[in-house]
Amino acid sequence: MADPFEQARNDMVDRQLAPSDIEDERILDAMRAVPRHLFVPAHSRHLAYGDHPVPVGHGQTISQPYIVACMIQLARIEPGQRVLDVGTGSGYQAAVVAEMGAEVWSIEIVPELAQKAKAALAEAGYRVRTTLGDGYRGWTAGAPFDAILVAASPSHVPQPLLEQLAIGGRLVLPVGNEWEQTLVGYHRTGPEQWEREESLKVLFVPMTGEAQRR
Repeated sequence: MADPFEQARNDMVDRQLAPSDIEDERILDAMRAVPRHLFVPAHSRHLAYGDHPVPVGHGQTISQPYIVACMIQLARIEPGQRVLDVGTGSGYQAAVVAEMGAEVWSIEIVPELAQKAKAALAEAGYRVRTTLGDGYRGWTAGAPFDAILVAASPSHVPQPLLEQLAIGGRLVLPVGNEWEQTLVGYHRTGPEQWEREESLKVLFVPMTGEAQRR
C-alpha cells in the first residue's frame, strides 16, 4: 500500500532540515523513513510534518523536526550505541534514534503518554525498551549510555544523568526556566570530567517529577 505521507516526509527533510545545519546524512535518512504521523493524535496528522511542534496531550508536544534532528546530531549517535531517551512523549525521537541503528531505552513520567508511545513504536516497527518513571533519575539498570537525550527542561543539569554517561558519552538537554532555555551538550571525558557546550535557544516543556521539584 502506498504511503500517503511519503511526500510530506521528503518535503520535511528537503525544505526544513537539509538546507539548515543538519549535515549528518544518517539523520536525514532516518527522518525520511520514520512515519512521524503515527506519533501524533489522529486528528492532528495533517500537521505532523510541519515546521513546528504538535500537541500530543497532557501538556506535552512532539518537538519541531529541526529540534529533533539538532539534538540527535549534537549527541553524535552511532549504530549499536546505547541511548537513553528521557521524556518519551510521543515516541518519535526514540523511533528516529532506533532507525539509526542504536539500542534505545526510553523513560516517561506520564502513564497515558507512555502507553500511547509504546503502541505507536510497535505499530511503526521499532524495538525500544520503555518504562514509566522519573526521567530526572535516569535508568540505572540500563547505564552506562553512550548518549542521553532529554526532551524536557530541568532548571539544572540532573547529576544522575551525568553519572549514567559512559566515558566518551554525550548528554544533550535544554536547561533553563519556562521562559528561557538553552540547548546544552555535555561530553564525558573522564570519570569525573565533563566538557560543556552551549547550542541554540529553545523552548521545551518543564521537566516534572519529585526530584526536579527539590
